[in-house]
Amino acid sequence: MINVSLKTMLDISLEAGREILDIYDNDYSIETKSDGSLLTEADRRSHQIIVERLQGVFEEVPILSEEGSEIPYTQRQHWSRLFLVDPLDGTKEFIRKNGEFTVNIALVEEGYPVVGVIYAPALDVFYFGQSGLGAFKLDAASYADPADDKALIEQSVQLPIADAGNSVNVIASRSHMSEETKVFIEELRNHHTVDVISAGSSLKFCLVAEGKADYYPRYAPTMEWDTAAGQAIVEAAGGTMLRYKDHERFYYNRENLKNGWFLVKRETDSQILSRCD
Repeated sequence: MINVSLKTMLDISLEAGREILDIYDNDYSIETKSDGSLLTEADRRSHQIIVERLQGVFEEVPILSEEGSEIPYTQRQHWSRLFLVDPLDGTKEFIRKNGEFTVNIALVEEGYPVVGVIYAPALDVFYFGQSGLGAFKLDAASYADPADDKALIEQSVQLPIADAGNSVNVIASRSHMSEETKVFIEELRNHHTVDVISAGSSLKFCLVAEGKADYYPRYAPTMEWDTAAGQAIVEAAGGTMLRYKDHERFYYNRENLKNGWFLVKRETDSQILSRCD
């Protein structure tokens, strides 16, 4: 794995977050993209900051961003590593002004995310995870100003941190609750007490990493840049993200960038369910 400074990733995320909040606190226009998703000036400005800063530090690593130009698979298939970026995840939450939107940056190597950072500008919370290091949460991130990676880790709390409790906690999308997700929840309720938590954007991954949620079923479409950073953080915290169709580990830089269904777990099913019996 290439050497990635987590302090640098924090700085880039904070700068992108400031651009987003500058738009968030003022009037802005909303566009609809060709795929039906929403776009604001905040998406564009965050994208520009992140790409410029990443290219300045990691000029040899290509970047695949939601707001970037389309890159054909004939070119991408030769990439052994790349950054996957969602400059503003949760545009609907941004427009609703509920604060649950994030900046997502992930380093993917040989198809799997090895570093992930998620910053929620309105909440000023920074989550980060790295394979072999662990996952962490930094509150009041814009005031922390760590000198280096060591100081950043010392100022953060290692995940998971939440008490698991005696119920099964399922986190569902605030904007995309599918019928299949409802069935998943009802099947759990046949045998266990289930609490359902709602959240927007990639904060759902973060709540699993924290230990506040046991499951995050996503039986609806997403894109690769929506999930890579969250997967890195969940896996660094000891959880898993598995494909629905074959229960294998989720991987990236596929020919089709649209994700299939998946299930994120805090622990194994047996650990979760035995805890709640």
